[in-house]
Amino acid sequence: MSGLHGTIPEWPLSGSRREFLRSTGGGLGVLALAALLRDEGRLLADSLPSGPASPLDLRLPHFRPKAKRVIYLFMHGGPSHVDLFDFKPELVRYAGQSLPPSFGPVMTRRQVAKNPLLAPIKPFRRHGQAGLDISDFLPQMASLADELCVLRGCHGDSVNHPQSVYQMNTGSILMGRPSLGSWVTYGLGSENRDMPGFVVLTQPGGGIKGGPPAWGSGFLPATYQGITMRPGTKPILNLEPKEQLAGKRQSDILSLIGGLNRIHRRQRDYSDELSARLRSYELAYRMQMAAPAIVDLSQETRATRELYGVDDPETTEFGTRCLMARRMLERGVRFVQLYSGDTGGWDAHQNVLKNHTLYCRRTDKPVAGLIRDLRQRGLLADTLVIWGGEFGRMPMSEQGQGRDHNPWGYSVVLAGGGVRGGMSYGATDSIGLRAATGKVHVHDLYATILHLLGMDHERLTYFHNGRQERLTDVSGRVVKAILS
Repeated sequence: MSGLHGTIPEWPLSGSRREFLRSTGGGLGVLALAALLRDEGRLLADSLPSGPASPLDLRLPHFRPKAKRVIYLFMHGGPSHVDLFDFKPELVRYAGQSLPPSFGPVMTRRQVAKNPLLAPIKPFRRHGQAGLDISDFLPQMASLADELCVLRGCHGDSVNHPQSVYQMNTGSILMGRPSLGSWVTYGLGSENRDMPGFVVLTQPGGGIKGGPPAWGSGFLPATYQGITMRPGTKPILNLEPKEQLAGKRQSDILSLIGGLNRIHRRQRDYSDELSARLRSYELAYRMQMAAPAIVDLSQETRATRELYGVDDPETTEFGTRCLMARRMLERGVRFVQLYSGDTGGWDAHQNVLKNHTLYCRRTDKPVAGLIRDLRQRGLLADTLVIWGGEFGRMPMSEQGQGRDHNPWGYSVVLAGGGVRGGMSYGATDSIGLRAATGKVHVHDLYATILHLLGMDHERLTYFHNGRQERLTDVSGRVVKAILS
C-alpha cells in the first residue's frame, strides 16, 4: 500500500525458519479442519463468526428466518402491565381490600394492611377483531390491536432495577454478559458496512439504571457492542475530524496508520482483540459520511413527520428517535434499541396516573407511527418490533396511588417479524401478581426472538472460559404458539 512515506510491504519485515514452518503448518491444519467441518455440515453451525473476513460480514442463519431485523422499544423503569395490557376484573372488584393470604408471602402483614389492592387507573376497552384488552392510556397502540401479540405471562428473576435491566437486555441478572443486540449482530452480521450492526438511542440527558453494560458486548468481541447515537448534525461525539486533518490529509494519515497496524497485527499472530480494535477505527472513518445522512430528517415528508409526532412538543423527542430508527433499518442496521425514560422513567412508585400519563403521551403516538410506517413501506413483515420494560408493577398500591416492582408477572408486546397479530398468549393470576399460564421466562422470550431471526438459540454459541456460552444459558424454549 502507499502512504505518506512511500510503499509499505504487505509482509512481516523479519522472521525465522521456525516461524515460517509454524505458520504454514498451522495453515494446512486449518484447511484440513475446514474440509472436515464442511463434510459434516457444521462449518457455520457452532462458531458463526469464524468464516467471514470481517466480524460484521453477512452470515447465513441456521434456517430460513421470518425476521431480518429488530427494533427494541425499552420502557425503562417498569411499565404497569395491570394498567396497560393485562386487564384484571378482580382488581376492580376487590380494590381497597388487602391481598388475600392465598397469594403467598409477598409482603409482611403490616405491608399488606398498608398497601391494599389498587384498581386499574384507566378503563380498558376491547380492540381489533380479537377483542384485545388495552388501556385508555394507549389509544394509538390500541388502534393497531390486530398487529400486536401480547405476552401476558412473562417473568424474570430480580426485583431490582439494575439486575432486571441486565436480564431483559442480556438474559442474566449479572453485569458483563453480551446483550441481545450483540448476540444478534454476532450471529447474522450487518447489511451496511458503513454503519454498526447494533445501534442504541437513549433518552437525551438521562441514563438508565445499570448503565451502558445493558448494551455491551460482554465477552464477545467489542465489534458487537451497541453504539449510541443521537439526533442532530453530530450523531456520535468525536466522530468528525478536526478541520486541519480533514480531506486528503486525513486519508493519507489513515492509510499510513492502517499499513503499520496490519504489520503490527501480523507480528502478534493476528490477535482477535487487536483486530476488533482496528476494525472499529476503520468503521468510525466510514461512519463520518454515513451517520449524518441517516439522522438527517429534512428529506422526510410532512405526513411522515406527523405520523411520528415529530413536530408535536409532547412527542417530538421520542418520535424523532423512532423515525431515526426506521431510517437505520432501511439502510441495513440489524438491531436498533430505543430507551424511553431516564434513571426514573416508568418507575411509578408514588403515582401511576401522573407517571404513566406523561410517558404514554410521549411514546404512544410515535410507537404506533413506527408500526404503521413499517407496514406501509413493506418492512413490518420481516421486522420484529419489541415493546417492554425490565418488569411490571404490583397489583397492590404503594404510597396511595403508586405501585411497586413486579418481576413475577408482566407483559411484553411483539409486532411484525413472523409473529401472529391480534392475540394474547399466557396469563397472570386473577389479580396480575404472578405468571400463571403460558409462562414466558426471559430465556424463552430470547429463544423465540432468535428463532424468528433464523437462529437456533442452542447453536448460537461463543467459547469463553472453557465452555460454550449462549444467550439463553442452559434453558429457553421457543414459544411456537405465537409464530405466524
